Amino acid sequence: MRIFQNCGVYKTYQREFDRLAAEAASFDQRVRLFLDSRYGAPHFLKPVLDHSPDAFFTNGDDEVLQRSWAREHGLPESCTPEAILLAQIEHHRTEVWYNLDPITYGSDVARKLPGCVKKKLCWRAAPAGNADLSAYDVVLANFASIREIWRQKGWRVAEFYPALDPVMDEYGGGERPIDVFFAGGYSRHHTQRAKILEAVATLTSRRNIVFCLDASRLTKLAESPIGLFPPLRSHRRPAAIRDIAQPPVFGRDLYAAIGQSKIVLNGSIDMAGDDRGNMRCFEAMGCGALMVSDAGNYPVAMEPGVTIMTYDSPEQAVSLIESSLANPEAASKMAALGRKRMMETYNKSLQWQSFIDLVAGL
Repeated sequence: MRIFQNCGVYKTYQREFDRLAAEAASFDQRVRLFLDSRYGAPHFLKPVLDHSPDAFFTNGDDEVLQRSWAREHGLPESCTPEAILLAQIEHHRTEVWYNLDPITYGSDVARKLPGCVKKKLCWRAAPAGNADLSAYDVVLANFASIREIWRQKGWRVAEFYPALDPVMDEYGGGERPIDVFFAGGYSRHHTQRAKILEAVATLTSRRNIVFCLDASRLTKLAESPIGLFPPLRSHRRPAAIRDIAQPPVFGRDLYAAIGQSKIVLNGSIDMAGDDRGNMRCFEAMGCGALMVSDAGNYPVAMEPGVTIMTYDSPEQAVSLIESSLANPEAASKMAALGRKRMMETYNKSLQWQSFIDLVAGL
């Protein structure tokens, strides 16, 4: 199976990766640096991570990367990102296209794929606005409620999951000086998550709490000296959050932070109803931390009270964290069991076999 996997990159990380890959002289060098950074790796299929000759990987919205490939293959400078992507697919003689960025490359692009492409799959586990994914053979997602939304639009859907990145084994084997770690976004619009973070931040005086938060442009302005003006004031984060907020981390830096943490705090943002199992769950458990997360419907291997701990309120989240830190042996055993169960249930070999079975059934 000649597989082409396209990814999109979060803008905050794109800027960081541009610095990391500043000396990359070719398309292949830049792709290898990106894959080695492990950003998004739980979503990348085994042949991609193994650098199989039958697999092609790119980030269609990484202009530097795509322009590099275009120059190396004699395409004119006037080529659009879409034209470059289509040329890559034709050059690779792709049989199966798996697109992780269907909002950027929707049905309009899927309908233009060269004849060598036999199957078109995409992943979308978040709201999609008015996006049209009808030209894909199947839309994949892990959340049942999200799949139902796509099904009601008339799209064919299938259940599919991220998988633990094999290099997660390299993290979490030593001391864990961080008591509680959180990485993600903080927004006043995500009211439940905001309440949880504010409650846990109160533990800072007696615990080592680390929050790596991505701040919007308005938040950065609001927390600068000019943020005292009324129009920006509402974008300021509470003092308890501002005082401990650190810059966001991604890929291997995220793995390293989780590997040094006893507890990883997780919280959904209500986009999938009661369904749970976002990427942080896979990263936290894969790197051996105890995950404390909000109550809901979790996938297999994420079992409340057995492999993870769940809360119903900010107060309960704080209580669970305190009790876990007070009983480190029990917490460590639960985290270790969670890591083992996840490795058995969501590994790259099983993910790849599941993908093969999906394609065969289309």
